[in-house]
Amino acid sequence: MASVPVIPDSYNHVLAELECLDLLLSALRLDSSRLKCTCIDVSKRWLALGSSGGGLNLIQKDGWKQRLFLTHKEGAISRVACCLHNEDYIAVATSQGLVIVWELNQERRGKPERIYVSSEHKGRKVTALCWDTAALRVFVGDHVGKVSAIKINTSKQGKAAATFVMFPVQIITTVDSRVVQLDYLDGRLLISSLTRTYLCDTEREKFWKIGNKERDGEFGACFFPAGKNSGNQQPLIYCARPGSRMWEVNFDGEVQSTHQFKQLLSSPPLPVVTLRQDPHYTGSSCSPQSLSFPKLLYLTEHCVVTWTERGIYIFLPQSLQVLLWSEVKDIQDIAVHKSELFCLHTNGKVVHLSLLLVDRCIERLMRRGFWTLAARVSCLFQNSIVSCRARKNLPLDKLEHLKSQLDASTQQDLTAQLEELIAKLEPLDSACSSRRSSISSRESFSVLDSGIYRVISRRGSQSDEDSCSLHSQTFSEDERLKEFPAHHEDEQLELENVSHASVVVEADRNETFLPFSIPLSFRSPSPLVSLQAVKESVSSFVRKTTEKIGTLHISPESRGKHEAKDDEQLPELTLNPGASPQEEKESEHQNCQLPEEERLRDLKTATEETIAKLQDPLVLLEPQCMRRVLQEWLVHLEEKFSKEHSALSVNKSKAVSAEDQQAVLQENLQVALADRDPVDKEQSGILEDCIENTDETCVSKTMCENGTDVTGPLACGFRVSPPCVIEPDVLKGLVELITLCFELHVFSGGSGEAEESSEGNLPPAASGTLTCRFMRSYFFLLDLKRVKQCIITTCATSPNIWETYIAGLKEITSHSPVALAMESEDMLKILKLLHDLGPWDDSPLLLAHAQRLYEKFGETALRPLIKFHPSILPSDIKQLCRNDPAHFLAYLDSLVKSKPEDKRPFLLRSLLQPESVRLDWLCLAVSHDAPQRANTVDEEGNPRPQSHLFTWGYSQLILLLIKLPADFVMKEKMADICKSHGFWPGYLFLCLELDRRIEAFTNIVHLDDLSLLNGEDGSIPETIEEWKFVLHLARNRSTAFHQHSPQNGNAVSNKGPSCPDCITVENVALLLAKAIGPNRALPLLQECGLTLELSERFTGVCEILRIAEKRQRALIQSMLERCDRFLWSQQA
Repeated sequence: MASVPVIPDSYNHVLAELECLDLLLSALRLDSSRLKCTCIDVSKRWLALGSSGGGLNLIQKDGWKQRLFLTHKEGAISRVACCLHNEDYIAVATSQGLVIVWELNQERRGKPERIYVSSEHKGRKVTALCWDTAALRVFVGDHVGKVSAIKINTSKQGKAAATFVMFPVQIITTVDSRVVQLDYLDGRLLISSLTRTYLCDTEREKFWKIGNKERDGEFGACFFPAGKNSGNQQPLIYCARPGSRMWEVNFDGEVQSTHQFKQLLSSPPLPVVTLRQDPHYTGSSCSPQSLSFPKLLYLTEHCVVTWTERGIYIFLPQSLQVLLWSEVKDIQDIAVHKSELFCLHTNGKVVHLSLLLVDRCIERLMRRGFWTLAARVSCLFQNSIVSCRARKNLPLDKLEHLKSQLDASTQQDLTAQLEELIAKLEPLDSACSSRRSSISSRESFSVLDSGIYRVISRRGSQSDEDSCSLHSQTFSEDERLKEFPAHHEDEQLELENVSHASVVVEADRNETFLPFSIPLSFRSPSPLVSLQAVKESVSSFVRKTTEKIGTLHISPESRGKHEAKDDEQLPELTLNPGASPQEEKESEHQNCQLPEEERLRDLKTATEETIAKLQDPLVLLEPQCMRRVLQEWLVHLEEKFSKEHSALSVNKSKAVSAEDQQAVLQENLQVALADRDPVDKEQSGILEDCIENTDETCVSKTMCENGTDVTGPLACGFRVSPPCVIEPDVLKGLVELITLCFELHVFSGGSGEAEESSEGNLPPAASGTLTCRFMRSYFFLLDLKRVKQCIITTCATSPNIWETYIAGLKEITSHSPVALAMESEDMLKILKLLHDLGPWDDSPLLLAHAQRLYEKFGETALRPLIKFHPSILPSDIKQLCRNDPAHFLAYLDSLVKSKPEDKRPFLLRSLLQPESVRLDWLCLAVSHDAPQRANTVDEEGNPRPQSHLFTWGYSQLILLLIKLPADFVMKEKMADICKSHGFWPGYLFLCLELDRRIEAFTNIVHLDDLSLLNGEDGSIPETIEEWKFVLHLARNRSTAFHQHSPQNGNAVSNKGPSCPDCITVENVALLLAKAIGPNRALPLLQECGLTLELSERFTGVCEILRIAEKRQRALIQSMLERCDRFLWSQQA
């Protein structure tokens, strides 16, 4: 075995990434190229993430389960700062230089509100934000060196105070260069710029320069608070200096000493403990590092953390030591709270690191079941573990348990290294070693504080029982009392069932669809759950042992009587005529019910184990691992709910009386719909109809509507109800897993066909066939809302899947009053019946009725469906009428026009999810009920004259789509669409939005309409260069018009060049004279050589403008004189 470098015993701390935040960023949509995280801060309660889109996400650190989203229209978020002494306040700086202070109102459970907006730094880049440690005051620094303070007036002080008392921004100082870092402690403000560090006494308004030597570059500075046991000792200040140096400064700004860390940084970097890769340690020293520390942050007691483009560095400055340094590339910023570090990388990625003692890190890894990683860290830091303190926190029995969890066949080297570590802790010939060797390798054990050995039977190397048992057994008695909360078990389970993803996640069509509706447990299981797992494990072990003992000691005679009793029990029920009808019914019900419970017991166990496996981050972060786990579970489901099992259940139910059969079926239907939408009037009617038709066994015989040849069980029918009674808890787990199988395209158990279908190796037709067959077989278990969203998002190219989904919904609602009313021709009556059966909320069953209405009445039935929004969304209607997009446009246009004009943009923006559908809808709108392209665009691609006046059927919808806020790329794409189809009003608007004014003026001249320059919605030239450009275009167009007029006559336009509405040199010149005055316009026209083309009409208009200008001046002069006389008279 090759020797592995071991970390020296002087290093007993490590940086560990125990919680991966990638899924959190994905859920917040902060992992895309368009939107990413730009700044970060952290407090005891909140993790604040600013985004490039102007949004601020506040995530509660306790469970990552509560989120606030604060929007800003003032630009991207550049800085964010949480108030540590009052976490109800947070300050934000935007890219425009505005500073906004929010009050979250969490205590009063109100909505967050802006309580102050400062424009003191508007137009500048805010580089630092810092809160006062006692008062509600924010310090702001920008890139020119200006530092200000904002005094906050809280809403608790009353609205009257906010009305009559204004708290202006106080200018603290202006330093000589950009502010790099701000820090505040006990009335002192620390300002670090590019050249030096300043200390300000904000109460007495005094300033000191720290040190005499200047520097050039980004160097940070921070306060170093005095320890809890330091008595009256004052805080210190540490300032970064070039060459890996720091100044130690007292609280009065006097430099005490200089610390040099250059030689100390020649040690090799320590690995970061993370699940992303195995930790490695080279052991070879590197050259001394001469670094510049851009920021200094105080971390826990006695530590200062900083970073460079190479890694993270943690110092003990008072003892002149390097606690550790680790290679972490491309760090943009770091936020710290106690021993936690949240690192923001330049690509927007956020990593959560914790500074831990090595033994604590290993203990936490073992609690989470990361055995391999815990073993590797133990081997790397074995020198620290051998020390007395580490052995106290990481005893020998835990290392033995860790060794037992490793796979001896595939991890031989790691097991051997761990054995060497154990050998260093205890001699091989000791009594404890012999006692451990007597225990079977299939069992693990732990030593309690009382000295008792607890033996735990293991089925697998990493079973859930072991991991949960370990979580509870690794605590001392005092730690258990602290860890176990004194809450009721129901409250604990309710808290744990809260889903981590509080936002709706829609995967892109080209990406793997990862659902976030399952609970994402970033943290270890709760102690109550762990204790329950230990209890179940011990109970199972005792029960099995008792059964074995009873089997060994039972006598042959008793065994024979027992077997005979079992054999005669079933005939007894049918051959006993003397039994009462009630006893007979109870016996039959028990005899029918017990086999079902036994048959579902294994499925229940497999379901619970699968859900536990899916909560493992190593499985959750790998879609292939998730698919393999689901494939293994699907084998158990197929065995229990196969066609044979369904037939067996039907045969058994025939022996039961008609009353029992009806009662059992009613219970099945109630359990099957327990976790779905609230049962409305229509669904209760469906239940009654299904109960009345029990001889159909609730398995539909409806043939496939799409004509696809599907083989396998239930090839052409839907199973819309469970074949047997299923407990609600079991049914909830089945619904979750079967829906997850559908979302990840896992349609059969095993390895062959399942792997091909899940990995996308099958052709689209075959994959669609498998999907349809899967839906028919397990339609009663699917979460219909999630399935619908998955089909719309990832299966848009397979219409047969949507048709199968609608066919299943039709089967569920086949006996509803609405379905029976479809036989009539009265559409209004059907719509009234649908309305009376509401409220529908977001029930997918409404889609089945909408499909029936559309098939029977066509486009006429779509417009009334706007009354059912948002139960029916435009994405649903687009699927219903995908063969005729014009019908979808009619519905969308009617839906938008049904709202008041001021609310239409908000409605349309809420419907554009995802944002890419805007381009699809825009293409549909400009290509339907629109003029011919030949009438709007000439052969050269330029606009035809007056072609912007054509009537477009969906012009209002088009203008709403293009006027909604969008990014630069989206606006460019919309402009290209409008230009290619000749929708010139929208194209001109987008050109002005994109600041393509020259292109806009060119197209306006081609359209030959002066109102586009002079009207209310027009765009008049703003500079002399723009006026010259428009005049030049007008002259060229007049020349071309005269040249082609003999051949074309007035085919292009019925207006001559002298028409007052046309764009000619004289009309543009008159517009210029009105805009800047005739005296300034004439020299400009002479400069362009256009005076010869002007008529007497231009001269007369200019004279009138001069007269009007003189009279206006005279009127203003007389008014000013009257005001002056009045003011002098008042003084007299």
